[in-house]
Amino acid sequence: MSSVASTAAVDPRRNRQAWSVLIVSTLAFTACFMVWMMFGVIGIPIKKMLNLNSTQFGLLTAMPVLTGSLIRVPLGIWTDKYGGRIVLATLLALTIPAIWLMSYATEYWHFLVIGLFVGLAGGSFSVGTPYVARWFPKHRQGMAMGVYGAGNSGAAVNKFVAPVILVAFGWQAVPQVYAAIMVGVLVLFWLFSASDPAHLVPSNVKFTDQLKALKDPRVLKYCQYYSIVFGGYVALALWMVQYYVGEYGLDIRVAALLAACFSLPGGVLRAIGGVLSDKYGAHSVTWWVMWVSWICLFLLSYPQTDFTILTVDGPKTFHIGLNVYTFTALMFVLGIAWAFGKASVFKYISDDFPGNIGAISGIVGLAGGLGGFILPILFGLLMDWTGIRSSAFMLMYGVVWVSLIWMYWTEVRRTDLMGPHGAPAQR
Repeated sequence: MSSVASTAAVDPRRNRQAWSVLIVSTLAFTACFMVWMMFGVIGIPIKKMLNLNSTQFGLLTAMPVLTGSLIRVPLGIWTDKYGGRIVLATLLALTIPAIWLMSYATEYWHFLVIGLFVGLAGGSFSVGTPYVARWFPKHRQGMAMGVYGAGNSGAAVNKFVAPVILVAFGWQAVPQVYAAIMVGVLVLFWLFSASDPAHLVPSNVKFTDQLKALKDPRVLKYCQYYSIVFGGYVALALWMVQYYVGEYGLDIRVAALLAACFSLPGGVLRAIGGVLSDKYGAHSVTWWVMWVSWICLFLLSYPQTDFTILTVDGPKTFHIGLNVYTFTALMFVLGIAWAFGKASVFKYISDDFPGNIGAISGIVGLAGGLGGFILPILFGLLMDWTGIRSSAFMLMYGVVWVSLIWMYWTEVRRTDLMGPHGAPAQR
């Protein structure tokens, strides 16, 4: 990491500048994520208006995620080359017209096409991650990336704000308000952010050179981890409001409030995950995240069930299923676990690829984003095929199994779970 960045802890002026960059970048990312998750709420009245099935609804919610995922790799590389300030400001400016146009869509294909352009906002993660990390010394980069990543809480902000606007003024008002918010955020970001030429990758580094890291099996493994803790988070954040409405018959405002119990900790507590990853190491935090996820998803997967037993006194019927309170509590725990996991995966990246954070974070972010795109569609397909809403959690349960097995054979079998300061210690 640049020696200039390492002086942030001892130079008061630069330290203030670093925190200013971190704060306004996190604000920008929160707004971007709020916009990115917009269909999670306004998609419900749109589904009724267009008479969509579950698969079509899944595709509708996933379209912005697709663009935000595919653009991450080039955005991360451009951040290394041109600097995070100019790239993020340009990205914010480009999304504003598309957000506004969403309010004028009337056909299904209108929403799909405009959703692709709105999805550019989701690429902001691979810009801000290397941008803020390079303003801090190595031992505080996990914290910095965790604080920035807390902008994922924009998914919860969307669930607080959008239902109120929707009920009061109709769903068309939501994208109009969001476009105005993005204009304000763009102005604040440009006024209070900064650039440092020392953070740029030399211009003689080629695009293909930065992508050579894809040959590293560690990168593929981190992609798998992130497809759960971020891809799963995005997918469920989009899916939960309509799940509550369908499964428990709740009003959209109550459903959105309860869904925020998953989205909010899943975003805000990412900063704590960054601190824990700095202290105990990325491996230890990620290992426990996967086990907590496995337990929660196992319980969430069980569908509402009625069964009858023949007893000596005649048949007796029993019901097994999660009530809304237990379900919300498990989602809350799952959100916390994934918040920590999102930070710990990027701690892996800053530890293993300190000179190429932008490109690697873009690649891993792409994998997570594609998970967030594919999973809602699969949720819809499973729902239409089985008629079981909890089939979404069954799918996630199986995906977590893959990561646990992969991590066990590549890390746990070869390392102590807790080495000095949490760093993997070779046996």
